[in-house]
Parts: sequence; structure tokens; C-alpha cells
Amino acid sequence: MSAGTHRVAILVYDGVTLLDVAGPAEVFREANRFGADYGIVLLSPTGADVTTNLGVRVAADGALPPAPAVDTLLVAGSDRFPRSRVPADLADAVRAPAAAACRVASICTGAFVLAAAGLLDGKRATTHWKVAHELAARYPTSRVEPDAIYVRDGTTYTSAGVTAGIDLALALVEEDHGPDVARDVARALVVYMQRAGGQSQFSAPLQGPPPRSPALRTITDLVTANPRGDHSLGELAKHLNVSTRHLTRLFHDELSTTPARYVENIRFDLARALLDQGHSATQAATLAGFPSYESMRRVFARKLSISPAAYQRRFSTTRRSGAG
Repeated sequence: MSAGTHRVAILVYDGVTLLDVAGPAEVFREANRFGADYGIVLLSPTGADVTTNLGVRVAADGALPPAPAVDTLLVAGSDRFPRSRVPADLADAVRAPAAAACRVASICTGAFVLAAAGLLDGKRATTHWKVAHELAARYPTSRVEPDAIYVRDGTTYTSAGVTAGIDLALALVEEDHGPDVARDVARALVVYMQRAGGQSQFSAPLQGPPPRSPALRTITDLVTANPRGDHSLGELAKHLNVSTRHLTRLFHDELSTTPARYVENIRFDLARALLDQGHSATQAATLAGFPSYESMRRVFARKLSISPAAYQRRFSTTRRSGAG
């Protein structure tokens, strides 16, 4: 590597997710074709080769900590986290090179490694939407943002699911070389330079647990069974013969939301499913119980930063008609 080379080290270990490694590496390699000078090395805690989640053996270029220090340290994730604790030796191996690097980043569940090393204490962070709640529970000093594609807090970066590592790598290239180079890389790889919306556009509907209170479960079951019904606050309160204030408090205490927002979320999830099935946006709005298409469009804009039509184009079938 030349004196001006930006050294990027990607931490690999047994069970590492291969795409967490290959995606960002490909972004930096492609950036070199457009004038960047990134030197990419794969480092394992001991310098030994590793076996990825797919069973593919990957040769390590060296051990942690690297000499000389790297400019960017990327910590790839593994589907072992958070099902199991991050091994102490893996967390220990990250601390010294992270302290010496100009910036540190994690891909997907690599955030658990950073957190185990104490590198996310007091910082904003994200990870895959499926395990964001576990990251927040296990490391309460970190402020987890479950809908973010990636988060920057000072010189620490964390990203969401595996392909979000590509988004993060593009952002780092833009930080180093400007938007034109990042745009050229995105075009060459046929990916979005900046993805619209957050992780919620990819997540499954209503991941939270059902309410503990039988009374509140009666209401949530009612809304879920018939999203098109009259679910105003007053009508819902009548079903339980309680005051609107009491029902609002139940929703707040158990679900951390309001009755109106819960109804909206149910209708939003149903509308997404209907759009995925090929219904028009107008049909989806009616069948999901929205008062109008416009009201549904406002919800999509607020939650996903895209319109229902744009959502349908992006996430409908990849099959092309006319193939014979």
C-alpha cells in the first residue's frame, strides 16, 4: 500500500456473515476504479483463516491489532448474535484497533460486537430490525434506533441488515471522496445511492407481543379482525364500557402507543400486504379501512418516506411478463 492509501480492515471470525464482508469490500474496491485508494484487508482475532456462515473458508490477511493502525475498522456480523453472547476474546480483540482507527463501523449484528466491547456506550446505534430490541435491552446505555438504515455518532457508525452494509460503505466513500464518486460506485453496482425510508419498509407487520390485559386484547383482536370498522376512540371505549381516558392509558402502558395510532398501524400493515398481492393503491386503501387514498398516502409518506405506488413498484414481484 502507498503512503496515501486509506486502510480498511474488516474483522472476520468463524460464523461471520459472508455478505457482511463481501458487500462493503466490493464498494471500496469499485471506488478504486473511480480514483479512490482503499487498501482492504481481512483480519481475524488470531490471524487464522475463518469459516463463514455459508461454510466458505476465508483467508485472513493478518491478526488484530493491525500494524500499522487502520483508518477504517469494519466489524461484520453473524447470525449467531444475539442468539448467543459475543465471546469475550472477540470483544477484547476489537478494543485496541478501534481506539487507534479514525473511524469504526459495524455491519448488521456486528453492532453486538461493538457493544460488547463497550464501544457503543452512550452512543446512538442501529442493527437489523429483528434484533434491535435485543440490542437495546442487552446494552441499555446505547440509544438504539431500530428504523435507521445506518447511524453515525461521531466516528462510530452502525448499519442495519446485511445489504445495509453497502449503504454504509457508500456513505463512507461519499464522506471521503464526495457524492460524484459514490454515485459512480452505486451506478456500477446497480444499487441505490441513498435508500428511501427506513427498515420498517422491510420488516414484518406487528412484531410486538400481544397485550397482557384481556380487556386490551379484546380491543386489539377486534381491530385486527375488522380493520374497516368504526374504531374511533369513543367506539372502542364503548366495547369495554370504560372511559376513553382509561382506554388510552391501557394502550400507553402496555403498547406504548395510542388507540388511534394502533388502528393506523393495523391498517398500514394490511395495506402493505394488499399492495404486495397486486391490489391497486385505491383498492388497498379501501380494503384496509383507510378513510381515503389520501389518508393512506400520508401514512406511507410518514412511515416509509415513499408513496404507496412507489412502495408497490419497489417490492412487488421481480418476475417480468412476456417471457415465453
